[in-house]
Parts: sequence; C-alpha cells; structure tokens
Amino acid sequence: VQLQASGGGLVQAGGSLRLSCAASGRRFSTYRMAWFRQAPGKERELVGTVDWSGGTTYYADSVKGRFTISRDNAKNRVYLQMNSLRPQDTAVYYCAADRSGTPQYEYWGQGTQVTVSS
Repeated sequence: VQLQASGGGLVQAGGSLRLSCAASGRRFSTYRMAWFRQAPGKERELVGTVDWSGGTTYYADSVKGRFTISRDNAKNRVYLQMNSLRPQDTAVYYCAADRSGTPQYEYWGQGTQVTVSS
C-alpha cells in the first residue's frame, strides 16, 4: 500500500487542522492505521492508532481529548482531526499502515508539516 498525507499547514495556537492520508492499493480495510509525528531534534512519537474497522482507537496522552482519528474504508482514507492545537504540536506528521501483526508499521507516507504559532 502507498500512503499520501496532506492537510498540514500553519495555524495559530488554539486552532484546528484536519490531516488526511490517502491509501492506494487494495484491501485498505485490512490495515490498521496510525499517525506519528516528529518534531525537530526529537524522536518520532506515536500520536494515535485506529483499527481496521475504525471502532477502536488509541491516543497518546499528549493529544488525548484534542485529536481524533477516523477512517473511511470506502474512500481508502484515514483522518486526524486536531483541535486546540499547541505550539508543542509542531512537527512533521506521518501516516502509517500495517497488517503484519507486529508492533512495527510496514508502510509509511511522506509526512506533512504542521506548525503551530503562539
């Protein structure tokens, strides 16, 4: 599967952005999906995950209550709705897909920059 993330940009603190990840290939619904982010000088961190059906999600404590992951299997897309953005949310955001069942994610998108100004 190939992944293409989009929707990043510059936003003021307290604002919102919606990231989208488009997946090519068949059987998108068999993949668990995730969003990661990496800020300059920091390690990549997991933002959240969604299972194949969209029924089960997980969020990092740092974004819980502010970010929402969803997916539309008919459109081969996964979304990250980001509300109440903070300057510390500034990072490159990546979507990832996996169906191997291991802790690692097999496929990665190219990343989209999110910058939150104070």
